[in-house]
Formats: sequence, C-alpha cells, structure tokens
Amino acid sequence: GCMNSCFLKGSELLYDVEVPGPPSVLELHNRDGGKNGEEVLYGTTDGKLGLIQLTSSAPVSKWEVDNEKKKGGVLCIDTFDILGDGVKDILVGRDDGTVEVYGLDSSNEPTLRFENVLSESVTSIQGGCVGKESYEEVLTTTYTGWVSGLTTEPQQMEAGPGDEVKMSRETQTKVAALRAELEQLQVKVMQGREKYQQSSQSSTAVSAVPVFSINDRFTLCQDDASYSLTLEVQTAIDNLLLQSDVPIDLLDVDKNSAVVSFSECDSEPNGNFLLATYRCQANTTRLELKVRSIEGQYGTLQAYVTPRLQPKTCQVRQYQIKPLSLHQRTHSIDQDRPMNTLRLVGQFSFAEIHSWVVFCLPEVPEKTPAGENITFYFQNTFLGTQLEASYCKGEGNFKSDNISTISILKDVLSKEATKRKINLNISYEVNEDSVSHTLKMIHPKLEYQLLLAKKVQLIDALKELQVHEGNADFLIPEYRSILDESARLLEEYKKQPAHLERLYGMITDLFIDKFKFKGQNVKTKVSQLLEILDNYDLNSLMEFFNDG
Repeated sequence: GCMNSCFLKGSELLYDVEVPGPPSVLELHNRDGGKNGEEVLYGTTDGKLGLIQLTSSAPVSKWEVDNEKKKGGVLCIDTFDILGDGVKDILVGRDDGTVEVYGLDSSNEPTLRFENVLSESVTSIQGGCVGKESYEEVLTTTYTGWVSGLTTEPQQMEAGPGDEVKMSRETQTKVAALRAELEQLQVKVMQGREKYQQSSQSSTAVSAVPVFSINDRFTLCQDDASYSLTLEVQTAIDNLLLQSDVPIDLLDVDKNSAVVSFSECDSEPNGNFLLATYRCQANTTRLELKVRSIEGQYGTLQAYVTPRLQPKTCQVRQYQIKPLSLHQRTHSIDQDRPMNTLRLVGQFSFAEIHSWVVFCLPEVPEKTPAGENITFYFQNTFLGTQLEASYCKGEGNFKSDNISTISILKDVLSKEATKRKINLNISYEVNEDSVSHTLKMIHPKLEYQLLLAKKVQLIDALKELQVHEGNADFLIPEYRSILDESARLLEEYKKQPAHLERLYGMITDLFIDKFKFKGQNVKTKVSQLLEILDNYDLNSLMEFFNDG
C-alpha cells in the first residue's frame, strides 16, 4: 500500500484499490489471508480500518470501520483469538496510544470489544500466551521502547467470610525481585545525580548537546478538513513553540493537556502570522495539535521542540503549507459537474511541471512518475469541490468545478515558471454554471454555521431568563432545546474558531475570482457582498453574483 491508495504484488501493479484514506499498515487476515488466502486487513493514517478480498480479477471490499471518535492513525494490526470463542479477533494499535480489540459477529462484521489507552504511540502489537499459561495476552511495544501486556487473567480475588487469601510462593518471589530491582535503580539515580553535580561544577567540564529524536506526523484529516500535527519525543517535552509565516487557525484538541499562550506578532516586517507556546505538564512525551489553513495562502509552519534535558536544547521541524493544502487525492471525480479549465503550454520538461504540482498540492509523490504523462484527481476536504490535473512535457491541463481553485493554480504556476525564466502560454475557459454550483455546495455549511452562531448568542440571555423566572417552562420548545443543548453548542462553537469567517472568505474569493477572469476588479463591491451575507439568503446571493 502507498500514499495514493493502491496495492502492488512484488514490483508488478495488479490493480488499484480505492480505500478511505492513505494506507499505513497491511496485514493478512487471520495471519494466513483467511479461507482462500485473499483477505487483507488495512489501516489508514487517518484512523480507518478495513478488510479487502484481493481476488485474481478484482478487489472486493468486505467492510470498513470509520474513525468517528477521531482516534489516531493505525500503526499496527494483528489477529488472534483473545476472547477464546474460536474466532480470531482483530488487534489494533494507533499512534495516539489506543489499543483496540475487535471481535467479528455472526455476519463477520467487526465490533469493538475492548479498548485501552497508553501514553505513547503503539508501534507493534501481537496476541499470544506470554505471562501465564492458559491466559491470553495482547503484547504491545511503544515508541520509546516500553513493552506492556494486557492480560485476560482476573486481577482481583474475592474472599468469603473467614477465608484467607495468601500470596503464592511465585508471587512473593516476583514482589521481592521487583523491590530489589527498584532499590538498585534508586541507587543508580542517586549516583548519576551526584556525578552530574560534580561535573557541572568542574572548570574543565565540557557541555555536550544531548541528542534526541522526534517522531512527527503532519497529516490532512478528511473529516474536518484540518491538519493533525503529532510530535512524540523519547523523553519528556518541556515546551513547544509554533511559528507560522502563513495565516492558520489552531483548533482545540481534547487530548492536549498543555497550556497554550499566544504572542502578538506583526506580519508586515517579519512575516509572522502565528507565535504560540505550549507548556507541557510533567512526563508529557506526546503532543497532538490541529491546524486549519486557508487555500491560496502558502508558506511554512515551524515547530521548535524543547525537551526536559540539560543543557537546554531544541530541535526545529518544518511543515509546508501548500497553496491547495485542503485537497486530498482520490481515485476518480464526477465528470458531469460544470468544469472550469486551465491550460499551460511552454518549454518545460515533465519533471519541471511535476515539481510545480508537488509544490501546489499535497499527497503527490516527489519523484517524477514513469511514462510520458500522468493524471491526478483531488477533492477539496472542506467544500467537496474537485480537481483534475493532467500534464506531460510542454503541456498541463487542469479542470475544477471551483473557479477559485483554478485562480490559485494560475497564479502559483505562473510565479513558479517566472522563477525559472520559462515563458508560459496560459489559456482558460470559465463555466458560468460552476459559480452557482459552488455556492450551492457552500450553502448547507454556511446555513448551519449561521444557525449555530445565532443559537450561541442566545444562550446567555436565555439562562438569565431561566434564573429570573425560576424555570424554562414558559419558553417555546425551540428556546428550551437551545438551553438543553447549550453545553454541546458552546463546545462545538469553541472547537471551530473562525469557521463562519472562513466561509465568508471563500465566498468573497469566489466573487473576486469570477470577475478577475473577465478582467474586472470588483473589490469595491465586497462590502455589499458582506451585507448580503449578514442577511443571508441563497437566492439573493446568487442574484448578486450574476449582476456583479
């Protein structure tokens, strides 16, 4: 499996199989491929799980498990009969430390039976009998090297009246050995501290920078059109500084216990749009953040990671925010949608235009594809609009139902060609129907966010009325419903900062881009557009777009 969601046999490509995300792990079902040796379990970087039967002629998708609870990406899979019912269960390890056991019901559909969360990403998982005979275990290893087991052995014993529960000789020996080992470790720690104190006070001592590695991932989450940044260090993290030269939103993550503080930054002289510091609690080795970018704005996000080590040192990780950062690779698109086209012709090589596409879009392999031409398909995870990129030596063709996508590509590709002093012949064809089509795709999202904002604004006033009157029985059902769901509404609103402004921005860009291709500058009419959005009605908005 690879990032473009296809399967290989040796070095020969048999066929492509579309799965719901980039595969991160493959495992033969039941360790032997199942009944016919053709079944393969897969896990994806965005946390989905599935089973595919790979027949000689075509693939058959058996089942898929969505990642509704936004758990981490799947890193490892095994199959073992942990429940002892004669059917092998599916053991799953995730990069957020989650360990899961799925059982198969009578119709061979997976059901989550057990779940446990470790403090580090699970790099390997296997079922077997390890610690005690006749009791099965799930054995895991984590990023920093910890090996742990989850056993089916009961951990509590009940004693009746007058009964005595005595420790077995085996248990007594284990406890004594653990106590002795603990004492030895305490002595070693004391000796290490004394040695460090002596060396730090010595005039001849040389300070060496401690070496540490960072396990990091920066992946696009299809479900909420955001990027998940995960940083994991082998020792405790002291603090993390985030710096971005491009506008991005930081989203709330429930699992993140670090305290965040923002610094004021002036974007004009130094290009800083974000400076945020995360101060971690003791023994935090893993941080998960979520950011959302704006398409058309591209640059670099930098993470400065400082662990709890002496002397103080830090490592920098850089992540590229691409011009079309919210697009994700897909296997096909709907060709019946109204499409806008962009055509480039010039004296450029296949490798050069491929490097431009890599610069613009995520999930495109950096290596130039074999052959003379290539076609990639993408879907915007935020809006659902689509893009087709087809190119070869000397020519590139791009089609999208979103005119803003075409506008961004035109600007960025022109700039990249100018840097290399390559003359481009650029032609485009605008489909007027595509604008109303895109507005209709934005409509349900905008309507929902406007309603959510309206409900949140009413919550405080409704609570005051409830306190004043003593109860909420006098309110109409709609307002009582808002009060009952106030906690959920506030949480949802808090998790999606600037969501409404982002949709306003997309509609504004769409308006400007539509007339830009006609050679008209309509920026003076943006204030009128915002007035219409404040009193939103889809038909009025479409009329404004048509009239210009």
